[in-house]
Amino acid sequence: MEYGILSILPPLIAILLAIRSKQVFISLFAGIFVAELIMASWSPLTALNNSLNGIVAVFSEGWITKTIIFSFIVGAIITLIQASGGVAGFIEFLTEKTKAVKSKRGAMMLSFIIGIIIFIESSITILVSGVVARPLTDSYKVSREKLAFICDSTAAPICGLIPLNGWGATLIGILGVQVSAGVISGNPVQILVKSIPFQFYSIIAVLSVFYYIWTGKDWGPMKRAEERAMTTGQVLREGATPLISTEATDVSVKEGITPNMMHMILPLIVLIGMMPIGLYVTGEGNMMNGSGSTSVFWAVLASLAFCGIYYIAKKLMTLHEYMDYFYKGVGGMVPVASLLIFAFAIGNSISNLGTGEYMASIVEGRVSGALGPAIIFILGCIIAFSTGTSWGTFAILMPIAMQMAVAMDANIYASAGAVISGAIMGDHCSPISDTTILASMASASDHIDHVKTQVPYALLSSAIAFVLYIIVGFIG
Repeated sequence: MEYGILSILPPLIAILLAIRSKQVFISLFAGIFVAELIMASWSPLTALNNSLNGIVAVFSEGWITKTIIFSFIVGAIITLIQASGGVAGFIEFLTEKTKAVKSKRGAMMLSFIIGIIIFIESSITILVSGVVARPLTDSYKVSREKLAFICDSTAAPICGLIPLNGWGATLIGILGVQVSAGVISGNPVQILVKSIPFQFYSIIAVLSVFYYIWTGKDWGPMKRAEERAMTTGQVLREGATPLISTEATDVSVKEGITPNMMHMILPLIVLIGMMPIGLYVTGEGNMMNGSGSTSVFWAVLASLAFCGIYYIAKKLMTLHEYMDYFYKGVGGMVPVASLLIFAFAIGNSISNLGTGEYMASIVEGRVSGALGPAIIFILGCIIAFSTGTSWGTFAILMPIAMQMAVAMDANIYASAGAVISGAIMGDHCSPISDTTILASMASASDHIDHVKTQVPYALLSSAIAFVLYIIVGFIG
């Protein structure tokens, strides 16, 4: 069925209710229920049954199940590297031995640099930059909201700009379908590469993060969060609920262990190093064809296993103690995993409603001329914000954007870049996005506080990008 404008209602209710009430779980379930209510011809009992079944059905999709298990294992790794003295040793190395980080700016730059360097997968980027930098940013009174913003804004944008990862493989595949169908001509790899300079939002987002870190000139809700942290020392708003439990973040070094940064560095090396290996194996020799979700899953499992072998071999802890820390870390991630389950469930319901397709159809065939790339960008922002997925937006909008570009005789590369940038921007602002949730997790921030402080920055960057797309459209 075609549900038309009603398809916009569920994500709108979920997002507005979450921002208003700060009760994300209830808000997401409300969105799921309304979506199922529409599809069940307004039968509440059928809608309730379908909503509950939809949440359970999330686990039928392998990549989603792997992502949820990934979040639990990440909690265990975070707890273990803290108990082993790895985090304490790393902080001591940077602040006392080398004095490489000796200011608030330096602590934030550490997270920024990690986000730039680790472009292999957005989840890994967010995890490492948040976990490594958080103890330092806390000590220099950086708000958790600011750290979440840095983690989030150097993950997806960098993965889009340096597409030697699952992002690139997905985009090449989508573009390849358009080439095979005769909609556009050329090599999909070349088209993607030539679209990179036109990913205006991603470029501006990364540059703006650097600007805010270097100058310290925050504004809006972020400025208030930073002032609170600096004047009161509260890195979290009073009454805030960190998305990751303090059981996983506030772990003391095990008694008798001398802090050593290698206890953290080596497990992270295994974590990061397993990503390209996983992509190579799952891609049958071609990393660009590899499975990102499987590779991330393998990476965290390998890192967890390494922690056990390494820590027990060095007699840092016994097997019993290792398992105790494992369960403690897993327990601390229940809020994150639960939120991801609900976010994926509402994503499936919205997909069944055809929300993204309806939004795309609003402008298809109705836009012409130089405004093409700019309109495609805005549409990408709206679809990704409503659905909470950048990859889903790629799949929905890229075929339409390519058809529109050909019909309008617009710049193909600018149009492709506009799809990618718009999808990333909307995903950044959406409280139902998995990457936004993971950024809140890695920084141990209140999820809605992260969204509310990041959105104004994202809107400013998108306004600049919109103007650039208009200019590109007019100059061809």
